[in-house]
Amino acid sequence: MASPSIRFPDPGTAPGDAPLARGGDLRPDILVDAYAHGVFPWPDAHGTLLWWSPDPRAVIPLEGLRVSRSLRRTLRRGALACTLDRAFARVIRGCAERPGEGTWIRPEMVLAYTRLHELGVAHSIEVWDRAGALVGGLYGVAVGGAFTGESMFHRVDDASKVALVHLVERLRAGGFALLDVQLQTPHLASLGAVEVSRALFLERLADAVRGSAALPPPGPCPPVGR
Repeated sequence: MASPSIRFPDPGTAPGDAPLARGGDLRPDILVDAYAHGVFPWPDAHGTLLWWSPDPRAVIPLEGLRVSRSLRRTLRRGALACTLDRAFARVIRGCAERPGEGTWIRPEMVLAYTRLHELGVAHSIEVWDRAGALVGGLYGVAVGGAFTGESMFHRVDDASKVALVHLVERLRAGGFALLDVQLQTPHLASLGAVEVSRALFLERLADAVRGSAALPPPGPCPPVGR
């Protein structure tokens, strides 16, 4: 899906820690336009649709993913298997189910991103145990050679980290140039996420969006050699 001209205020002039815009809707063309320009939706606790372009921005360098010794052991054991785009709806629901925490992934967000998935723009990595149960995963949005991770979840130790390792492998293989994770957290920092200025991020994003990249067809992810 090609991105139209930007429909938002210039993200380079937005407050670093406040919304860029409020309201609007979650139509696919608006979402693609937003991601192509470094803007993403994040509703507040009352459900008001807010659009953000934070400064600084968190990214995971595709050659800088940090895999701990314990995570390497998990990968070598092979008890968890990954697939790409096999159960997007279940993954986004898993990300939304946070008992006792609340969630910004409201039903309208689920519908909007499911529609993006049907259009080939949003993607999921699923993590399964040996019994065939879904135990973790992540989802995000791909525009050109840029991938923005939206959310992840786990029901067993390391499952979301395994999903991220497989995502990075797929992005590398598919010719992607940028993995945006939006906001830094201790968890993401432990996996190699770094903060960059919004100005630098927007430059890198513009280059990445113009690039050509593609994830492989849906199906099992090959084992990661670590």
